Amino acid sequence: MFTGIIVERGCLIEDPAPSGQGGVRLVIGHSEEVGRRLEIGASLSVSGVCLTITELKGTRSTVELSPETLSRTTLGGLRRGDPVNLEPALRMGDALGGHWVQGHVDGTGVVLARSPGDRFDLVRFGLPVDLARYVAEKGSVAVDGVSLTVIAVGDDWFEVGLIPQTLGATTLGRKAAGDPVNLEVDVLAKYTERLLAAGRNRS
Repeated sequence: MFTGIIVERGCLIEDPAPSGQGGVRLVIGHSEEVGRRLEIGASLSVSGVCLTITELKGTRSTVELSPETLSRTTLGGLRRGDPVNLEPALRMGDALGGHWVQGHVDGTGVVLARSPGDRFDLVRFGLPVDLARYVAEKGSVAVDGVSLTVIAVGDDWFEVGLIPQTLGATTLGRKAAGDPVNLEVDVLAKYTERLLAAGRNRS
């Protein structure tokens, strides 16, 4: 479980390498501080995708992407030097500053437009229509692992305001129109829909 509060930007320190069975291995560079919060078998959110540490050497962590992860996220397009948002799994007693984020990406979206402002950037993202029903004004959504508050919604888009902290500390500060992003909608919305559907089926 994660919060969507990014700890730091890491980066790929090697090009992706095949890992067998159609998967890919990524080697991620990060700080020693992040390394101390990790261990073999631990979970790490990499740009919104929950991955398992398979190797750990100081400031280098290795993770593997399954074919399913490659097909549903943007991670397959990463190359050496590309930045990624990192968040180790939530620990008992840690502050929940964002919202409940599972690291289970629901789909990919795209940056449609961004309007820089004096205090924040207004960014519009496109998303699949079947995910749009889970996104609500003033609700939460995770974009590349970053917990954000939705300020406007449409049939196949939503808008957020990125504050200076988010612009400087995450990869979202560098995203331009046309760039793909990983999306995870609020899990509470999905469970609510399923419960309501189950209730209707019984009546």
